[in-house]
Amino acid sequence: MTAATTTTKTTTAFAVRTGGSRQLAATGTLLRFALRRDRVMIPLWAGVIALLVLSMPGSLESVYSTPAERADLVRQMVTSSSLRATYGPVFSDSLGGLTAWRVGGYTGVLAAVMSLLIVVRHTRDEEESGRQEMISAGMVGRRAPLTAALLTALVANGALALLIAVGLAGQGGAGAVALGLAVAGVGMVFATMAAIVAQFTESARLAKGLTGGLLGAAFVLKAAGDSATTDGSSVLTWISPVGWLENLRSFADERWWVLLLFAAAVAVQGAVAYELAGRRDVGMSFLPTRPGPASGRLGSAGALAWRLQRGAVLGWSLGFLAAGAAFGGMTKGAADLVGDNEKTREIIERMGGQSGITDAFLAAMVGMLGMVATLYVVSSVLRLHGEETSQRAEPLLAGPVGRLRWAGGHLAVAFGGVVLIMALGGLGLGLGYGADLGPILGACLVQVPAVWTLGALAVLLYGLAPRLAPGAWAAAGLVLLLGWIGPALNVPQSVQNLSPFGHLPKLPGGDMTWSPLLILTTITALLVAVGLGALRRRDLSA
Repeated sequence: MTAATTTTKTTTAFAVRTGGSRQLAATGTLLRFALRRDRVMIPLWAGVIALLVLSMPGSLESVYSTPAERADLVRQMVTSSSLRATYGPVFSDSLGGLTAWRVGGYTGVLAAVMSLLIVVRHTRDEEESGRQEMISAGMVGRRAPLTAALLTALVANGALALLIAVGLAGQGGAGAVALGLAVAGVGMVFATMAAIVAQFTESARLAKGLTGGLLGAAFVLKAAGDSATTDGSSVLTWISPVGWLENLRSFADERWWVLLLFAAAVAVQGAVAYELAGRRDVGMSFLPTRPGPASGRLGSAGALAWRLQRGAVLGWSLGFLAAGAAFGGMTKGAADLVGDNEKTREIIERMGGQSGITDAFLAAMVGMLGMVATLYVVSSVLRLHGEETSQRAEPLLAGPVGRLRWAGGHLAVAFGGVVLIMALGGLGLGLGYGADLGPILGACLVQVPAVWTLGALAVLLYGLAPRLAPGAWAAAGLVLLLGWIGPALNVPQSVQNLSPFGHLPKLPGGDMTWSPLLILTTITALLVAVGLGALRRRDLSA
């Protein structure tokens, strides 16, 4: 045997033995780079979600201050299928148990959204922009980008779990750890699910939308199962990963074995994602996008913007219609939920006005729809930022399309979409409650100027300083926190007025005043004008 043959065999054997390590080469470098890119996004998401959870025991204690009041609340949940569908069953009347009941499912959904955004951003988004191909030309393993993305999601969910566990330790150490791990478990299940979906699409936008659709389906399954049973034992609840969170029963004789479901789902989905990632070329997918027509059919910048954003508009529209119907169904049991608890009545009236518990509850639900709509308008406006940073805007603007026409098309979809989704939310609310549609629909449309104001702030930030544009998410988060927690904590009105929603009339049931709507619309127009003026003068990608 020659020396060359021996060397070849040795090299081959070494390659076989180290194949796994070569596949993961530079994972640490990519992980550090991903954490650096997300150094604002991850703390912001984790901090806001944790704050939502940690503020709840104090809010609940201010409303249900005695064990008897909390026990009465639990009894009411047993008899109300609509409230169980919204919040899930209650397994304990302690403050910790009520916290897990009140925000556990929604916290899991938010963790899932955070996780899927992280994974898609560092996988499919990198490939779509062409950056991944350039990076892979170096000493980077084939599966290193996916590994770094999943580890980034793990860091984010681990930080969230730690914040929840430490923050709720005073309510019971075991329950706090269980809730933190369950929330992180939901996040990682959808992180690995997003990793699989990203292998089947060539578009980051489509990957986010499909994973978000699966998340919505999981929540609907849980809601359907919870409405049918009082203890979370429905098969539909067990099918949903969000249902696993509630069935862990944090602060109520924890079922620790449920964590094995999260671990198994993460392991299986992660293995599938790794296998798929190793069988395709960078930038390609197993379901490639169909080629477009030979001749263009988009005759304007507005048509292009609609083509790019129509999927998001449709998803939000259907979501608001369903959410409105669910809130409308809850309204029928609002009086039973409040009962004789004066503190609960005061909170609902602070949220929805002083016009009676039913109208106040309806007004509070209308306000919640409006505040959630700020997430849509911010994401839609910031599509401009995404088009610019992905370098798709520059070739378009090199032609006869001007910057204002290009931006105007996206803004028309963003601000017009607000009117559509709020109208559908009002339609669902009216149908779910079974009342006259006119007043409820009008109340939902009254929220539009406040939502527009947040969208206009995003336009201003994008036009003046595009690197600060994601800060619009912080403004939307602040609005949600003020609307969600402010009334329960009896935050001073001067603080609540920081939100544009603090100036709107409380409808239905309250007195209609037009001056706040006109002022907010004027502010919106001014902010948009300044933002577009700055966009017209500055360099792209600057």
